[in-house]
Amino acid sequence: MEDPVPTAPLLTQPERLERRLKDIPPEPGCYLMRDGEDRILYVGKSKTLRSRVRSYFRSRHDLSPRIRLMTRQVCEIEFIVTDSEAEALALESNLIKNHQPHFNVLLKDDKKYPYLCITWSEAYPRIFITRRRRFRSPLDRFYGPYVDVGLLRRTLFLVKRVFPLRQRPRPLHQDRTCLNHSIGRCPGVCQEMISSEDYHRTLRKVAMVFQGRSDELQHLLAEQMERYAERLDFESAARVRDQLQGLDQLTADQKMSLPDSSVSRDVVALACDERLAAVQLFQMRAGKLVGRLGYMADADSLDPGLILQRVIEEHYSQVDAVEIPPELLVQHQLPQQALLEEWLTEQRERRVQIHCPKQRQKADLIELLQRNAEFELLRAKQGQEQQALATEDLAQLLELPTPPRRIEGYDISHIQGSDAVASQVVFIDGLPAKQHYRKYKIRSSSIRAGHSDDFMAMAEIMRRRFRRWARAKAEGVDVGALRHKGGSALQTDGLNDWPDVVMIDGGKGQLSAVMEALRELDLHEDLNVCSLAKQREEVFLPGESHPLESEPDQLGVALLRRLRDEAHRFAVTFHRQQRGQRMKRSRLSDIPGLGPKRVKDLLAHFHSIDAIQLASVEVLAKAPGVGPALARDIHDFFHPNDDERQDVSSDEPRARIA
Repeated sequence: MEDPVPTAPLLTQPERLERRLKDIPPEPGCYLMRDGEDRILYVGKSKTLRSRVRSYFRSRHDLSPRIRLMTRQVCEIEFIVTDSEAEALALESNLIKNHQPHFNVLLKDDKKYPYLCITWSEAYPRIFITRRRRFRSPLDRFYGPYVDVGLLRRTLFLVKRVFPLRQRPRPLHQDRTCLNHSIGRCPGVCQEMISSEDYHRTLRKVAMVFQGRSDELQHLLAEQMERYAERLDFESAARVRDQLQGLDQLTADQKMSLPDSSVSRDVVALACDERLAAVQLFQMRAGKLVGRLGYMADADSLDPGLILQRVIEEHYSQVDAVEIPPELLVQHQLPQQALLEEWLTEQRERRVQIHCPKQRQKADLIELLQRNAEFELLRAKQGQEQQALATEDLAQLLELPTPPRRIEGYDISHIQGSDAVASQVVFIDGLPAKQHYRKYKIRSSSIRAGHSDDFMAMAEIMRRRFRRWARAKAEGVDVGALRHKGGSALQTDGLNDWPDVVMIDGGKGQLSAVMEALRELDLHEDLNVCSLAKQREEVFLPGESHPLESEPDQLGVALLRRLRDEAHRFAVTFHRQQRGQRMKRSRLSDIPGLGPKRVKDLLAHFHSIDAIQLASVEVLAKAPGVGPALARDIHDFFHPNDDERQDVSSDEPRARIA
């Protein structure tokens, strides 16, 4: 019998899974997990491929939730055999960098640490600070994460003063440069006044600063200045001199001198408990501290040396070879230290040594990093404890059996009924989960400009939000059993988003309208619903005429208040967006012969309706897709009285003023 089409998960086909596992050889190499759409979910390496891959499907209870989620989506397994485990490690790094698999995320996405991104894939790369590593191209590079965002911003500001760089993501003018070019801050990228090759050459110098190679860059610039001076090109020599002076200021601000200035090294240490590990990595170049990077990792009671090893693999698989120092100091002995040295040496193409120092000077560095890591771990634990206390306090306030994990907040935004919208925001474990946010346009014909009804709008949103659950309950599905499963993302029927608490922005009126809508859905007894009134920060429950006894500053109410404020912000932002689009459409769409595409082209060319209104017929006719006749129609639409004034001036001469 032939294998089924590999679009179903292997876990649902035990016979096919067993055949695939037997096909994998007991050799060193890399394995690739693919889903039903042939996307790579995960890339891993092992000294013995068969036993490693088999472990994903045999002892699943020992796997982390992330890996269990991944194995349920695996439809095909590929493997690449190598001669040694060292080759497998290098191959794994290249495959991860090229494909960026979704589940190859060892470290948590800790949004408090920013990165610096350089988009090397573009003809004129951009350089900017971001808190989310979203790979657009394998050529783009992320430097960091950096612990001190203030220092990072000052560094980037000084770099942009020293080197002429692209300042805007989009050109300010279509046919000329902006002020940045006139004052020497930008080389005229928008008008291509510098070639892509020359701009890349400039940006490579900038990258050396964030790679900890400022001393090397200063040496190169000094040699370049001397060559310009020998050729009597004093203007270019003066420009390089200014760059050197700027680098002196930059390095003076960001570096701290440490002993032993003859060696460049990275130092890695951690502090951990049974659940969480805070890892610190200090980048020391020529004896100076040029960068401090921070990571948070799941500890899961693992050996500290193993945690450090995985962090080192993750970090150095994402950096350029020139960023790898010749020496790496670690707090604990690594399980595969010799293998890592071999891999890093191959990456750098020069010898790399890893030491677990015992001598006083280097041991002091490790102790310094450990203290920093302990502070970071304490801060992370305090944040987690604060959120846990808030959810526990909310559970006591609402008389829930357990602390709520998923809390949803709803709000309505409009101006006298026009452009009415609603927002749904979600907090999980007390923190915003923006991937679950939803926006709604109010569909009720009774809500229109000049006539608003927040009660009706909120009831409409509840019906639309929970109608899938109501339909499932009407078909005999046990809603109680589903919601106690914790909302697994693997459910294919869409019933994986049951909230533990629903919070309505408003008072008793909004709450009554919501409960009436839930009664129609037969879900009024299944959901925990409350409302938060704005004036006195009072919490109301269904059927209660008086608010709950609470204090505005208690943790549970503060959590509801943060949820309410976030729902309000999200709703107002969406409302303003809809209102702006309507205002654009309402004015330009009324012009005969001007369709949606031409409206879009006009706005892209003139950037605003005011600019279109002020433009003459000749200027309008030069816009893309607009000829003389349409330009006259557009001009007449905004200036309907011009022809009348011209007729009056020609037929009836003005009276003279005596």
